[in-house]
Amino acid sequence: MLAPGWQAVFVERVAVDPLAYWIGFNKVRGIGPARLRALLDTFGSVQGAWEARADALREVGLDRRSLGNLLQAREELDLVAEMAKVERQGVEVLTWDDPRYPARLMAINDPPPVLYIRGDLRPDDDWAVAIVGTRQASAYGKEAARVLATDLVRAGVTIVSGLARGIDAQVHRAALEAKGRTLAVLGSGVDIIYPWENSKLAEEIVGHGALISEYALGTQPEANNFPPRNRVISGLSRGVIVVEAGEQSGALITADFAADQGRDVFAVPGSIFHRGSQGTNRLIRDGATPVLSANDVLEALNLTAVPQQVEAQMLFPTDPTEALLLDQLAEDPVHVDEVSRATGLPIAAVTSTLALMELKGLVRQAGGMSYVRAREAGPVYRLD
Repeated sequence: MLAPGWQAVFVERVAVDPLAYWIGFNKVRGIGPARLRALLDTFGSVQGAWEARADALREVGLDRRSLGNLLQAREELDLVAEMAKVERQGVEVLTWDDPRYPARLMAINDPPPVLYIRGDLRPDDDWAVAIVGTRQASAYGKEAARVLATDLVRAGVTIVSGLARGIDAQVHRAALEAKGRTLAVLGSGVDIIYPWENSKLAEEIVGHGALISEYALGTQPEANNFPPRNRVISGLSRGVIVVEAGEQSGALITADFAADQGRDVFAVPGSIFHRGSQGTNRLIRDGATPVLSANDVLEALNLTAVPQQVEAQMLFPTDPTEALLLDQLAEDPVHVDEVSRATGLPIAAVTSTLALMELKGLVRQAGGMSYVRAREAGPVYRLD
């Protein structure tokens, strides 16, 4: 019992959604994917990392500035209010821990720990191709972008771009007009549309795809946000098409990220006298695949039967046999007899399963009953 004159004050501890800790870290400058991964490895959870003592954080390797930013954020951020803001705006948040996080993006070297999404991501968005290019697009570039986006959408492909003026806006509009899906990756928060004249386009994208950003709500479109944004564009995609780009175009940064991520790079050839084609022509000279039609992209990425592949993945979930066979395949063709010997499975089981996996886009027949692993096959999860 309390002595007379004392006043008891009871403070109720408000339960914090674990997602809020991810959002909190995402607002701390200096803690990117690599440092956050180290914190998670050390403290076991995002909440444990957020609440860790300063000396323990220092031992993990946080420098003075990053540690100071984190400690300040812990003092100033109201995590419950941050979660309420996200929910109020109808924004979905995906993290590394979420099974809905895009597997293709998760496979790159530095996937964003947090994705903010307005709209929706679907399983069939795994069949995505990025189309990017200059903001100062010519009539030729805009028409090439429109035709490519339209034909790819009609083949069941989702179009990814960056909502910028010029080529980006053109391919988003073409995808929508063709009744397809399109994803726009922003260099700002998903609640801050840039450029402003694409606001109506952005709202249309929300209804037929998604606006995606690794940046917290309210983040302004600062210049240094856009180069990192480009790795997300390529990371979500099976390949990247550059339609028009000058020698210093940001679209070339996306192409560089795509090459580093093992994604195919395509380029639309243009006049050697046109400044906007200097970047794309150089890409072709350096090994990018020239694009004369959407079929060039569909065939190179094994996307000629996307609707059937989507249906097959829905009807026939991945099983341990597929995982076992996929382990035996690489970029060099392997004959079914060799696969059978290596796995101990009957030839009939091997050939029938490989045929189904080809329909799913996981493998490709290289001729003579030999198969290769599809270059951009998604991960196969074992059902142990």
